[in-house]
Amino acid sequence: MTLKAAIEQRYPHNGGRVPAMRERIIEVAQAYLDAGQGDVNALQRLCSTDEFMYWQQLSEVLLGYQLGEAGITFTHQAAGPDFLIEREGRRIWVEVITPTPTGIPANWLAPAEINGVRDFPHEQILLRWTAAIKQKAEVLLGQRGQHAGYLGGGIVGADDCYVIAVNARLLRGYGGTFTELTGISQWPFAVEATLAIGPLQVRINRDTLESSEPEHQQRYVIHKPVGQPVPADTFLDERFAPISAIWAADIDEMTLLDRPASMVVVHNPRATHTLPLGLLPAQEEYRAAVLDDEHYQLERIQGISAQAQEISVTVEP
Repeated sequence: MTLKAAIEQRYPHNGGRVPAMRERIIEVAQAYLDAGQGDVNALQRLCSTDEFMYWQQLSEVLLGYQLGEAGITFTHQAAGPDFLIEREGRRIWVEVITPTPTGIPANWLAPAEINGVRDFPHEQILLRWTAAIKQKAEVLLGQRGQHAGYLGGGIVGADDCYVIAVNARLLRGYGGTFTELTGISQWPFAVEATLAIGPLQVRINRDTLESSEPEHQQRYVIHKPVGQPVPADTFLDERFAPISAIWAADIDEMTLLDRPASMVVVHNPRATHTLPLGLLPAQEEYRAAVLDDEHYQLERIQGISAQAQEISVTVEP
């Protein structure tokens, strides 16, 4: 099946902006393939009827398009992560993943009715973020007794930056209507998954009944219904120092027309090699500076020239 036939079959409707969106997917995806920016099976995956296989490949196309729109030149190597950016003598690798919605309630993903109140399955969504980051961390670092990973195999060099790009498109609620990068803490899921930030809480003094100012919980693990808790402090762990940042996105087909792509970058404060601020396209960037064994300071940066906001979060030794 040709790319054109596969995309027309996937998006058969002719109402509204669907025809324009369909043509843009074909145009942008074909340019991606012609430029050799995908693996040898990229066309096969774009033509697949498997929803998850299609979205994993389309995410690479869409994020590659965002890089191009930002004026960032990249290549795709025969072996290694999805994108290689070479900037001022530095190699920056970007590995893309689109988490599947395993374990997320069906009534969140595709509710029978949009109206009404429903629970926000923030822990289930966060578990998909942590699983995605863990999977791509293992691709870089390897798994004991199984494979060496990109780093051990010499594909990603010891002096290179490595960025995990996560497209959360398939984790959206309300039938995929609204983009969603923000967790229960009001910080991005990518921050919650890597810097141990949990929900807001208020402490009540049992004797005086006085309440404290709202503060964030320290959440180092997320409990699963079955199995061991999952770590949520990746960027506070020295083992993950080879990971420079998370490029978090919620991006879909309509961003090829005029819908803004929701993107943030979360930097690893313990990274062996830091990603330059303002390199990747994003509305916001988050940078944590370790102050001592008990504190770090998290900056939220609106672009490279916006006024930064700072908060202090207590971190246990």
